[in-house]
Amino acid sequence: MENQKNVTEFIFLGLWRNQKLEQLSFFLFLLCYLAVLMGNVTILLTITCSHLMEQPMYYFLCHLSLMDLCYTSSVVPRLIRDLAAARKSISYHECMTQLFAAHLLAGVEIFILVCMALDRYVAIVKPLHYTVIMNRKSCSILIGTAWGHGFCHSITLLLMVLSLPFCGPNQIDHYICDVKPLLKLACKDVRVVNILLTANSGMVVVVIFLVLVASYILILYHLRTKSSAGCRKALSTCSSHVTVVVLFFVPCIYIYALPAGDQNMDKDISVFYTVIAPMLNPLIYTLRNMEMKISMRKVWSQMLHCRLR
Repeated sequence: MENQKNVTEFIFLGLWRNQKLEQLSFFLFLLCYLAVLMGNVTILLTITCSHLMEQPMYYFLCHLSLMDLCYTSSVVPRLIRDLAAARKSISYHECMTQLFAAHLLAGVEIFILVCMALDRYVAIVKPLHYTVIMNRKSCSILIGTAWGHGFCHSITLLLMVLSLPFCGPNQIDHYICDVKPLLKLACKDVRVVNILLTANSGMVVVVIFLVLVASYILILYHLRTKSSAGCRKALSTCSSHVTVVVLFFVPCIYIYALPAGDQNMDKDISVFYTVIAPMLNPLIYTLRNMEMKISMRKVWSQMLHCRLR
């Protein structure tokens, strides 16, 4: 622990090592963050203030929007601040807090996406048993399980990093505190930790992604027996889920399934799941969803009517 205390703060090198480019990016990321806030708050209010909350699919979507909101807020505000700052520093304890919070929320989001895939699978493959299997108690248990898995994942990573000594360089080649860039600064052989990281994050993400892909293949197989109208509706819903899954999982697989020593584009690719995916998710789930559009109009017209009274 003596060695660990030698480094009391870390310095982010940022997204780009070009100050003019980062100053221009400040406004872009600020607009993106505002879009994330507006889009996900709109979905949260629309679902919680309407009958949609009673349906499992929208119950999970509500939790997904909450995770997008919280996850982005654990990363992007500091990124925006650092883009305008000459010195991008973070204390050791703040770095560990950000690491834990980001992986906790991302872990929960991953398992919520699994819950949403399960919901669609049961709705299409076992429609007669849907209301029995996907009742509110089952949905709440699934959300609780997602939080449990997310906590186990993040606390494991945190304990691994806390066990590492940081006694020399303190410049993180990233814009957030993440495990792989921190491993490069550790004053010890990290080969074993690298293997554990790949097992805890990389392999888990790959396996979950393959399970999700398999579930959607099964869904498509069972859609052959549906009517054309029912098939179109199911495909529309599933295509939204698949788009969100690809946007989130593919960058995660690239970053966490590869060893830390590789020269790659981690910090550039990570923008997809820290900023772009949370910004696009509300659009993906509302543009092709007539039920959401109708509920959105009703909720917001009621709110406007109440304000005018």
